[in-house]
Amino acid sequence: MNVTREVILDLLPVYLAGEASADTRQLIDEYIKRDAELGREIRLKMTENLAAVAPPLLSPDLELKALARTRHVLTVQRWLFGLAFFFSLLPLSARVEFSHGKLVDAGMVARDYPELAVFALIVAVGLWIGYFFSRRRQRTNPTPKK
Repeated sequence: MNVTREVILDLLPVYLAGEASADTRQLIDEYIKRDAELGREIRLKMTENLAAVAPPLLSPDLELKALARTRHVLTVQRWLFGLAFFFSLLPLSARVEFSHGKLVDAGMVARDYPELAVFALIVAVGLWIGYFFSRRRQRTNPTPKK
C-alpha cells in the first residue's frame, strides 16, 4: 500500500494529540524517517503544541498564600461562631444572689436587664449573619485579590 504525504498530514492531528494507535504511530514514524522535511515540520508543531498546552507559570509562594488565607478565614469563622453563641445565650444566663449563705434572688438576665438582653440579641443576630456569610464565601471560593 502506498501512503502519501496527504494521508500522513490527515493523521497528524491524532498523532500530535497522542491519541493515535500503535500502528498509526509506527506508520507516521516510518514516513518521517523517509521525509526529513516533514519530520522537521512535525517537530516544530509538537513544540508549538507543548508550549500551548504548558501550564502558566505560578508564583512559588502561591500555595503558602492560599494556606494563609484559608487559616485566616477559618480563624474568623471560629471567632464569629463563638461570639455569636455567647451573645445568643447571654440573655438566657442565670443571675443568682446570695446573702449570708441563703439564696435571696435568682432569675434570668433578660428579666432583670431587658436592655442588655435586646442589645445582646441584636449583636448575636449580626454575628450569626457574618458567620453564615463567611461560610458561604468559603464554599464559593472567590478569585483571589491581587
